[in-house]
Amino acid sequence: MARTGHDGVLVRHGQTEWSLDGRHTGSTDIPLTEEGRREAEAVRRRLEGRSFALVLSSPLQRALETCRLAGFGDAVQTRDDLREWDYGDYEGKTSAQIRTARPDWYLFRDGCPGGETAEQVGERVDRAIAEARSVDGDVAFFGHGHCLRVLSARWLGLTAEDAGKLALSTGTVGVLGYEHERPALWLWNETPS
Repeated sequence: MARTGHDGVLVRHGQTEWSLDGRHTGSTDIPLTEEGRREAEAVRRRLEGRSFALVLSSPLQRALETCRLAGFGDAVQTRDDLREWDYGDYEGKTSAQIRTARPDWYLFRDGCPGGETAEQVGERVDRAIAEARSVDGDVAFFGHGHCLRVLSARWLGLTAEDAGKLALSTGTVGVLGYEHERPALWLWNETPS
């Protein structure tokens, strides 16, 4: 395989109480659980020795704490474009709770009343991708499940709605890059040990 260009390394924040419960956590700024802290420390071991030209993170504490515990707190720059999806009226609710009123609801197709659509999240992450592609070197993105899924889809030239096909667990690492100068997915949803 002819791997070319620089990598975009994705790190989803460690577990929180709400991610454990399956609640949609957008702007609610909650900390990592002890398990989430362990996941972030495992990311540190996985990325040990890796250097980045740019380290970007959502400004929310669960992403920033993961970044710090992973060893990149001194280099991190926050970007609002990496905030999690704005779930609006669905903030704090599980998909099952939402589907009691809207049985066919699908986040990536329907978005959230009072919140964002997939296309709006896509517009935000496109700016982060453009910034990453403008630097000479690898870039780390510390963020959230749905936002990083949309970022990955957009990196690959897919629609924001296509991100629904990419599942992403807490405390995981992914690598986006290039093959023959074309965007490619090199690693997805790896749980560091």
